[in-house]
Amino acid sequence: MIKSSKVKLLLCSLISINLYASNEAFDEKIISDKRLETFNLTKEQIEQDSSKLRKDWINPITYQYKKNLGEEYETAQSIISINQPIFQSGGIYKAIKYADSSYDYASIELDQQKKELIKQALNLLYNIEKTNLNLQKAKYTLENAKIDVNRKKEQVLNGFLDASFLDDALLTLNTTKHNLVDLKYQKQELINNFNNISSQDYTKFELPIFKLFNEKEFIENNIELKKLEADIEKKGNYSYMTMAKYLPSINAFYTYSKYHEADNKDKSKSDLNKNNETFGLSLNIPLDTRTFNDIESKKIDYLKSKLNFENSVDDEKTFFKTKLEKLSMLDERLQITKEDLEVYNSILKIINEEKEAQIKTQSDVDTLQNSQKIKSLDLKIYEIEKQIELLEMYAKLQ
Repeated sequence: MIKSSKVKLLLCSLISINLYASNEAFDEKIISDKRLETFNLTKEQIEQDSSKLRKDWINPITYQYKKNLGEEYETAQSIISINQPIFQSGGIYKAIKYADSSYDYASIELDQQKKELIKQALNLLYNIEKTNLNLQKAKYTLENAKIDVNRKKEQVLNGFLDASFLDDALLTLNTTKHNLVDLKYQKQELINNFNNISSQDYTKFELPIFKLFNEKEFIENNIELKKLEADIEKKGNYSYMTMAKYLPSINAFYTYSKYHEADNKDKSKSDLNKNNETFGLSLNIPLDTRTFNDIESKKIDYLKSKLNFENSVDDEKTFFKTKLEKLSMLDERLQITKEDLEVYNSILKIINEEKEAQIKTQSDVDTLQNSQKIKSLDLKIYEIEKQIELLEMYAKLQ
């Protein structure tokens, strides 16, 4: 992705392409090393949390050491015990599935956060380039404003115009100068914001080419919808886990105890030296007045996640439609600007001929040429604005 010494804008026509190839634009190299390390640590944490969840159904082995000081002789005892569920009405299987779905949800959410950060960086690069073009426009506008002031000054001094016309021209010149200063500040602000995300100079990045794709591709590859699908799976598993918690379960238990010799121990209490071992199975049937409420609450949460997904599908379709309408509007502006540019080109040809015939002055030619250049820059700015809209769409793809 790092290719040029200055930001280059690659313009494109809107055609359907392979989404995965274009997603290479979302290269994490644009993110600073410290931010990438944060993402990597978060991913490692997600893996550890998921691994822990997969083992949550396994009860720990308990070791207990007891020393009795309250009798006429001291006794010490070690006890090892475990009480492990081996059947929980499907709850064990769902607990493992819940761990897997929790991992999927957290991983997609992390990818979404990373992609959002990359989108912010690319958006800043586009706006830096857009500001560069606006700076060029401002410089041409400034040149025209200076030409107009000189023209008005000459006309006022020769008595052809009232001084108010010169005053208006000077005000326009002053406004243009202030606009140029504002644009320089805006560019530096954008660069500073980019430096907050990336550790590399903004001039080392080449802007990607984004092209239009259809709604089906957008919905099928939508990262937000993928995350919500994982959320449905996660909450479905958790709902079943909650129900299984109140169903009968079978546990395997084992206890081993050993008495240790103690000081002043009465030798007639030789039975203290015996080791005890018990093991077997137990049937557990929980009876809890909160059972129904707990189960219903988790079911409702699961149903809400399904409705949330359906609502989000509608939201994403509306988002896609709105972006298409915005792109269509920018295309219309591009067409109008192209038509204007054709008019400028034809008039400039006539003005050049009239200048050679000494009917028009060089300042007339310069003014029209500057206006023509401004229109040409408008075309590039609209193309950048289209790319920014497409960037918003691509940022939602997995």
